[in-house]
Amino acid sequence: MTTTALNWTEKQNRLRATTDQPVALYLHVPFCHHRCSYCDFNIYAGMKSLYVPYIEAVAEEIAVTAARVGHVRVPSIYVGGGTPSLLPVELIGGLLTAVRTFFEVDTEAEVTLEANPSGLPAAYFAQLRSLGVNRLSLGVQSSHDDELYLLRRGHSFQEAIETYEAARQAGFDNVNVDLIYGLPNQPIEKWRATLERVIAVQPDHLSAYSLQMEERTAMLRWVQNGRVSEPDDDDVATMYELAQDLLNRARFDHYEISNWARTTHYASRHNLVYWRNEPYFGFGCGAHSSFEGKRYSNVLHPRDYIERIQQTGAAVVEEEQIDRALEMGETLMLGLRLIEEGVERARFADRFGVELDEVYGTTIAKLTAQGLLEANEGCVRLTPQGRLLGNRVFGEFLPDESQQR
Repeated sequence: MTTTALNWTEKQNRLRATTDQPVALYLHVPFCHHRCSYCDFNIYAGMKSLYVPYIEAVAEEIAVTAARVGHVRVPSIYVGGGTPSLLPVELIGGLLTAVRTFFEVDTEAEVTLEANPSGLPAAYFAQLRSLGVNRLSLGVQSSHDDELYLLRRGHSFQEAIETYEAARQAGFDNVNVDLIYGLPNQPIEKWRATLERVIAVQPDHLSAYSLQMEERTAMLRWVQNGRVSEPDDDDVATMYELAQDLLNRARFDHYEISNWARTTHYASRHNLVYWRNEPYFGFGCGAHSSFEGKRYSNVLHPRDYIERIQQTGAAVVEEEQIDRALEMGETLMLGLRLIEEGVERARFADRFGVELDEVYGTTIAKLTAQGLLEANEGCVRLTPQGRLLGNRVFGEFLPDESQQR
């Protein structure tokens, strides 16, 4: 693999020593076979010719960023998309080599790769294991083939199960399964069947998200032209409560609004960084970063991204300075997604030098009186009712624009 600016050895020599702070890394692979009907992610189909130059550009961005920020420690790496499993193993290896060359990756770092559960043999997963990938996330979404067809997933449930078994055969002992509920015309019993079938194969982690009608998606167009009906909010809430009930009975730990782990050991360490509003770097087209009081994002299209990296070594197109009020508010908004942990008072005080109640005491008291928050000596967290009305709660902690400086 080549780079397009300074030689990597020269860049390594320019690394400056800084504090040994942990920073999670997200690597975006934007390529897919096709776009699913609900998807508004930054993905592109039919661009196989860009695989190699794109991965070279991401490796270059990693090198340039490391030279700029100095020494940081990496506790987690997440290769997402898109469909990273479309890439040949050699290109995934190139990405991870670049990370390990320029950042100090923890010996026990969590390294996740998203995979489409169709046509991937055990040999492919074994190669991923040899590269240090130790966690998989499979986009199963449903156990019903008619629902998968509606979602344009491109795989059957049987293929998903075969892919899951191939991953287990290759030695993966940390596998997440993604599911979607609240589909148009979805009977609750079909959602129950999906949950029961997935629980039966004993994944280590399960994520369940309600379908969102996003702009510029086929699903929204189908709703607007009457092809399918928009999901009923009450039905969606009932499905969420059913997921909580069945997964609780199966002894899964419900640790985040939409996420369950077989034990706390399997909670997504990478996503915990986001929910605790801690620093992370995103590499690749459209990727976002949050570091040292700034949030910034890259150009969206992979061709534009490659060109900018080749010319300047950077592809940032938007940057925002995060002031203290916004950082505190976002820490509450994100942290309250954690079911048991919530927002820990000691962690908040250590980070901001002020007690949680000094800043949000009135708001916490109001939401507690409404039955949406539970406040104790250690933390503030959502009640079961608050989980159903999370967006209403979160908005209470974000500052007005007039308050931001």
